[in-house]
Amino acid sequence: MEIRPILASLRKHRIPALLIVLEIALACAVLCNAVFMISQRVNDIRLPSAIDEQGLVAVTLRGTDDKLVGSDIPRNLAALRGIAGVQQAAVTSSLPLSTNNWGWSFGVNADSVVTNQKNINVSLYFISEGGDKALGLHMLHGRFFNADELADSKFDTAPLPETHVVVMTHSAAENFWPGQSALGKTIYSKPYYYTVVGVVEDVLRPNVSTQNTRKSYDAVYFPMSAAGSKGALSYYILRGAPQDRDRIMREAEQKLAELNPGAVAKGQIYVDIREKYFANMSSMAWMLVLVCVVMLAVTAFGIVGLTSFWVGQRRRQIGIRRAVGATRGHIMQYFQTENLLLTTAGVVIGMALAFGINVYLMQHYEMSRMPWYYLPGGALALWLLGQASVFGPAQKAASVPPVVATRSV
Repeated sequence: MEIRPILASLRKHRIPALLIVLEIALACAVLCNAVFMISQRVNDIRLPSAIDEQGLVAVTLRGTDDKLVGSDIPRNLAALRGIAGVQQAAVTSSLPLSTNNWGWSFGVNADSVVTNQKNINVSLYFISEGGDKALGLHMLHGRFFNADELADSKFDTAPLPETHVVVMTHSAAENFWPGQSALGKTIYSKPYYYTVVGVVEDVLRPNVSTQNTRKSYDAVYFPMSAAGSKGALSYYILRGAPQDRDRIMREAEQKLAELNPGAVAKGQIYVDIREKYFANMSSMAWMLVLVCVVMLAVTAFGIVGLTSFWVGQRRRQIGIRRAVGATRGHIMQYFQTENLLLTTAGVVIGMALAFGINVYLMQHYEMSRMPWYYLPGGALALWLLGQASVFGPAQKAASVPPVVATRSV
C-alpha cells in the first residue's frame, strides 16, 4: 500500500495523531519498566534456599533466664523430640528470612578489622548440635561441627563466640576465595579468626539483598553450646513430614509454654515465615501488574476512540475510495497501516523514554539495569495491541457503502 496518502492524511490531523503517538510512547515506557520490576520481584520471591522449607517448624522462645539455658535447652529439646512425627530438633539463633539478622564483616588477611571496607559482610547463624540435620543443610565439602567444637563454643565478654571453626555457604566461600577451595582457610576480624571446616549449599540470610542476589547467600554458621549461648539460641527448629507440620507446631508451642511458664512461645511453619517476608514484595508485584493492565486498557480505548472519530471524519474520503474500486480489504489495510505507523513512532519514542527512566531509577533508587530485550518486547506488545484496537473501527469504516458515503457530503 502507498504510504504517502496515509502520511498526507495524518498531516491534516496532527493533534489526534500526536495524542496517539504520545499515549503509546508513555505506555511503552511504563510497560517496559513495570514488567522488568515485576520480573525482579518474582525472581526475589522465588529465591531458592537449601533447607527443608516444606517440613520445617520454628518456635521462638522469649523471656527465658540466660543463667538457666544450659539446663533448659537440653530439657526443651528432649521434650520436643518426643512429639510424634518430629524427625529432628535443634536450636539456633535465627532462620533464613526471619529478619533477625546478626551481621559481621570478615577479611582474608590476618590484619583485617571489622571496619575494613574490603571485608565481606556476612550473616552469622549460631547453631546447636543436630542443627544441620534439623534444617536439612546440604554439605558440599568438608564436615559439620563435632561434639568437642560444639561443647567448647560459647559467648564470654566478646561479641563473637569463643571458637575457631565455622561452616559457610558456597556463595560466601566464593566471595572470600574466588575459584579456590575454602576448606582449611581462615577468615579474620582482628582479634578473632575462624577456620573453615565445611561448605554447605547456599542458604538465604535473614534479610536478603534485592539489588545483588548473590549477597543474599553470604552466611556463616558457628557452633554454639547451650550453656554458653547467653540467650542467643532462641529459635527451636523441628523437622517433620509436611503433612504433620501444623500439628507439630501446635504441640511444640504448647509443650515449650508448659516447660517455661515465664516465657512466651510462638510457633510458625517455615513456609509462613517465607510468605510473610515477601508479602510486601508480592503486593508490589500485583500492584505493578494492575498498573500495566490499566495502562494497556487506557491505550487501547484511546486508539479505538480516536480511530472511530477519524472514521466519522473521513466518510467522504472512504466513499470516494470505495467508488473508484477500493475493496473492504483495502480500507481495512489502510487503517491498520496507519495505526502501525503511529504505533511505530510511539514505540521509538517510548523505548528511548523507557531507557531514560531506567537510568534515573538506577541512579536514585539502586535499580538494576533493564536488559535490552524488554524494549523490543514492549514494542511488540504495543504493536499487537494497536492492531487489535484498530480492528473494530477499521471494520466499521470498511462496511460503509459507497453510495451512503458520497451522499453524506
